[in-house]
Amino acid sequence: MEKRIANAKLDPTFLMAEVEVVATYELYNINRTKLENLIHRIFESARLDVEIKDRFGHPVTPREWFLVPMFIIDEAVDRIKDRTIAGYFYDPASAKLRKRAGLPQ
Repeated sequence: MEKRIANAKLDPTFLMAEVEVVATYELYNINRTKLENLIHRIFESARLDVEIKDRFGHPVTPREWFLVPMFIIDEAVDRIKDRTIAGYFYDPASAKLRKRAGLPQ
């Protein structure tokens, strides 16, 4: 992780700013690409809509930023671990993970 965030202030993915790690999680036997796509789908409704300039002045719209409380991130990680996350989506109005329609309660 330290290597990934080392030059955050030069990377539009990190909004051209220094990074403070506030939590880490250990997940095993999970495809990183599938996990990233899943996170994007679950939290799509809370995606930060921002455009910034990269270090060359080009406009960039990062897709990796979501406005989600930490307790929801913790819940999502627990649901990833128990493999129930696919049945949920994030509702920003209530700040809750909600079951998708048509799934058993």
